[in-house]
Amino acid sequence: MFLDERIVTLFKRNAHHTLTYWSVFFSFGLCIAFLGPTILDLQCQTNSTLRQITWVFFAQQFCLLIGSSVGGIFKRTLLTALAALFVSALIISVIFAIIPLCNNVLVLAIAMAVSGLAMGVIDTIANIQLVTIYQKDSAVFLQALHFFIGFGALVSPLIVDPFLSETGCGNHTGNETEVIHHFRSMLRNSPIIEHSIPLSNLSHGVEKEESSVHYAFWIMALINLPVPIAVLYLMYREQLIPCCPSGTPRLLDKDELAMESQQGAEGPAVEQNEHEAGGHGSIFSCCQNDNLRELPLSFFMIHILGGMVLFMTDGIVGAYAGFVYTYAVAPPMSLPHKTAGYLASIFWAAITAGRLLSIPLSYRFQPVKLLIFNLAGAIVTVLMLLIFYTNSIFLFVGTCLCGLFLSSIFPCMLAYTEDILDYQGCATSVLVTSAGMGEMVMQVLVGSIIQTEGSYSFLLCGMIIACIGFILFIGLLLFHRMHRNYLTGTSKKSAMVEEPATEQNGSSSL
Repeated sequence: MFLDERIVTLFKRNAHHTLTYWSVFFSFGLCIAFLGPTILDLQCQTNSTLRQITWVFFAQQFCLLIGSSVGGIFKRTLLTALAALFVSALIISVIFAIIPLCNNVLVLAIAMAVSGLAMGVIDTIANIQLVTIYQKDSAVFLQALHFFIGFGALVSPLIVDPFLSETGCGNHTGNETEVIHHFRSMLRNSPIIEHSIPLSNLSHGVEKEESSVHYAFWIMALINLPVPIAVLYLMYREQLIPCCPSGTPRLLDKDELAMESQQGAEGPAVEQNEHEAGGHGSIFSCCQNDNLRELPLSFFMIHILGGMVLFMTDGIVGAYAGFVYTYAVAPPMSLPHKTAGYLASIFWAAITAGRLLSIPLSYRFQPVKLLIFNLAGAIVTVLMLLIFYTNSIFLFVGTCLCGLFLSSIFPCMLAYTEDILDYQGCATSVLVTSAGMGEMVMQVLVGSIIQTEGSYSFLLCGMIIACIGFILFIGLLLFHRMHRNYLTGTSKKSAMVEEPATEQNGSSSL
């Protein structure tokens, strides 16, 4: 069989939970990539400058980071986790429904910030829940989870494109229309770019075109609406809604019963370990754990280095998706604007395909091997892009390869670090927060460098960031070895202590 029967049985037992979390992440992907293409229409709607609008999206990204940091708080029970997912998914639908009514940039910023908090909570809880359910078998299911993000991010521009205004706030021609398309393509996947173009400079002397982008936001709200309904139905099936008790739980077949009994035997030990190590909580609850002083240095360094690797690699994803268009239309590449506009879509399509391909690969290969291959492949790809920096054909090939190599680093790192820590640390919360922070910071940093140093610095920044990420990963491997030696030494000491006690009990019984 393609998959082990044990994996299939695990999925059957948790299919409702798993499918619900996957659907939440598809909606999450739609939300991430949906707002960028509409930035110029929202600029017209709020009568603001492009600089003001980009800071609105920065507010959303910043609050997404905060939501990711505190999301682990709701992991304490299944009720709180599902309730948080339900409220967050419902908030996203409500926010997208009222965005067309926000005619002030400050009101729009508040709405985006609230949606960012909800998306951050969803990001952390869905990852933690899947890791908690599947533990050592979570790699396959995490790859599928993050495939749905890429799929949603790929589909969302197709939904919004028919409703975008071709001329911004007016019927522009010539260079003005080209500027509109330039900024729209550049901001399609990167909302954090510091430019300032007053609205009056673009629409001076022309009639204002009525935008129909509000239909796109309402469609987005409707597409997202089944997600909170699905979460609510899951709560109903789990008998977590007091006023709506579910029927009698279904009977398990013999394979599921065997697995249930095996997990039941291991359950008390797992719960005790989670209690001792703090379990999967928020970053703040992890820092308040009383047993942190007893843990070795390697325990903390695995969290830090794993988070730093994702800070770099997810930073590359955000920066590349946001600025590859800017690099392509500038000298020496100087591609036509319409041709360069396909690069961001190709990049997201490659990420989606890479995450789909990683589902069977993660079953065949260990996460650490996939991480080494992907990180090395990303470095080689960016190096080749630097060498052939005037070759437009290789720019498209390199964009596709870069997306493929970067696609599965996050789920592989999540599965790898959780496996090292035996699912007792706070790796999920740390990694999700670090990845979000890296994507936010690197977009601003790379964008500033491109503005001051030129377009060629775009690939140079990518090369430097990728090399730093690989060096940090080598450090993670070293601390993994140290942590393994520590665990081996601890187990030997425990065995030596237990052996005399056993002999003493045997002699006393005689």
